[in-house]
Amino acid sequence: MGDARLGSHLKEVRTAAGLTQAELAERAGVSRKTINTVENGVFVPSTTLALLLARTLGVTVEDLFWLND
Repeated sequence: MGDARLGSHLKEVRTAAGLTQAELAERAGVSRKTINTVENGVFVPSTTLALLLARTLGVTVEDLFWLND
């Protein structure tokens, strides 16, 4: 995979949906800190978490995440 890094629109999609980090976390069944660290690029979500976040927000995984080469 080389130097590919994960890009994220999670914060933009979350705020467009009118949700706080805490609200999204509650709906997805994760901690607010998990949402915060994913949004800030500190933590790369597992495939399961990425799918769960996308489903919770009503978007595709590709709407939330992509690879920066």
